[in-house]
Amino acid sequence: MKDLVSELRLRGYSDATIESYKRYNEKFREAAEGGLNDAGVGDIKAYLSGLVADGKASSTVALARSALLFYQNEVLGKDISGVETPKVEDSLPVVLTPEEVREVIRQPSHTKSRAMLMMLYSTGLRVSELVGLRWKDLEPDNGIAWVRGGKGDKDRMITLSNRVTGALDGIQQDSEYVFPGRTGRMSTRNVQRIVKRAAEESSVEKDITPHTLRHSYATHLLEDGNDLRLIQELLGHNNLQTTEIYTHISNEAKKDVDNPLDNL
Repeated sequence: MKDLVSELRLRGYSDATIESYKRYNEKFREAAEGGLNDAGVGDIKAYLSGLVADGKASSTVALARSALLFYQNEVLGKDISGVETPKVEDSLPVVLTPEEVREVIRQPSHTKSRAMLMMLYSTGLRVSELVGLRWKDLEPDNGIAWVRGGKGDKDRMITLSNRVTGALDGIQQDSEYVFPGRTGRMSTRNVQRIVKRAAEESSVEKDITPHTLRHSYATHLLEDGNDLRLIQELLGHNNLQTTEIYTHISNEAKKDVDNPLDNL
């Protein structure tokens, strides 16, 4: 899998994507009768159809397809095509109300965990960006911070709220990372556990992940009247269409629409 990892890194894929692609190719290698390198379109279709039969989500099957075809075509130089998977259903992300965000953030008793939740919500950072955040990237006096080498290996500026700055003052700065693990940077899995625990301890009955806080941040910015292109820059989206999904989930904006019956 070294060639796969090298090729993915050269193309700027995230650590999470690299791990996913490795995992699916390793599973496929165990299942393919002809082995990983000698696999053909029939082997790939058989493996993917098995995932469908097992009831895997269409998004999971699509990710597995991308992982297998990347290795076969981009690493091994084959030209495999004609592998179709179920259409991924369009679904809107889960978004919390401001009150629900407030309740989730209140749950952790540990200062660092609470500051972490505040940072996720108030900046819209991805988990991979959060764990890579260093103290030297922060400019609290200017109310900003810098995401270095974010998705697509791009730097971008984010804003720091006064409440986050105050919360960070309570964290011991004995590591280069703002939220360190036991040895260097914290794992994304650990961040996910902290968010999940806070969600479970709250009364909010929604499926909450770190990305839920990112979605909530973007939606609340839009509801407050901020320009969509500004939100695009803050989130680090390459394409405005990615950001436009929040126009579909902005409940407050929908409430402000005059009902045509009332205008008759």
